[in-house]
Amino acid sequence: MPKRLQSYIALVRLDKPIGILLLLWPTLWGLLIASDGWPSIQILVIFCLGTVLMRSAGCAINDYADRDFDKHVLRTKERPLTSGKISKKEAISIAVGLALVSFLLIQPLNTLTKQLSVFAVMIAGIYPFTKRFFLMPQAVLGVAFGFGIPMAFAAIQNGIPIEAWILFIGNVFWAIAYDTAYAMVDRDDDIRLGLKTSAITLGRFDIAAISICYGVLFASQIWVAELAQLSKWFYLGWIFALGCAIYELRLIATRKRDACFKAFLHNNWLGASLFLGILLGLLLK
Repeated sequence: MPKRLQSYIALVRLDKPIGILLLLWPTLWGLLIASDGWPSIQILVIFCLGTVLMRSAGCAINDYADRDFDKHVLRTKERPLTSGKISKKEAISIAVGLALVSFLLIQPLNTLTKQLSVFAVMIAGIYPFTKRFFLMPQAVLGVAFGFGIPMAFAAIQNGIPIEAWILFIGNVFWAIAYDTAYAMVDRDDDIRLGLKTSAITLGRFDIAAISICYGVLFASQIWVAELAQLSKWFYLGWIFALGCAIYELRLIATRKRDACFKAFLHNNWLGASLFLGILLGLLLK
């Protein structure tokens, strides 16, 4: 593979799909509940491709925003933009190009979905810069990563009912939980560089706060399950997800970098378990 192409792939993190999965699971939750378990193939394909494209665009913007900080962090100093393998202009062009393709992708959908997509792009673009002044940038990430939920309901129902917003809020708290674990990996470096993260803001209360965030996620899932009249089979996935959260909290409790990063990655299985629970709860009514 040409080195230039490898650099582009690394810029948009296609070699690290965890971000795609953490963005995809809540979008799929929304699509399933909005369609009562049967989203159209067209809408499913549009949202899955859009997830990949927008996450990739977000990574390019993130690296552009953090280019002067990443060079001072061991984990990020070899990123393509920081190491000089690609230029700032290339990174911006890739981000804008991917966002435009995403917008073209949703043209078959209704006006409400298109309007929401504008806000989604704005939030995705703002997030990387909030680490300079906002004490909890992970909350902004949660909004960005959860916007697929109201968009899913808008695309299918041409409206955003209460269960969509409950699901969305639960996802914001989930994102705060897993991204705080991620921020704990780089906490010492971020303090040295003067950046703001939830891991720094919460300090010694980080684990307690992550536990509360998980609690909000699981409570919101039960609330949505009742509103959507899911069958009791939903709780099979819910229990598996709860087990994932407990395991992740045990990892985070060590506050070791490797363990915190492992906990962050493991959230993929938590999201997948809730997806399975929602799917079973809808199909086995």
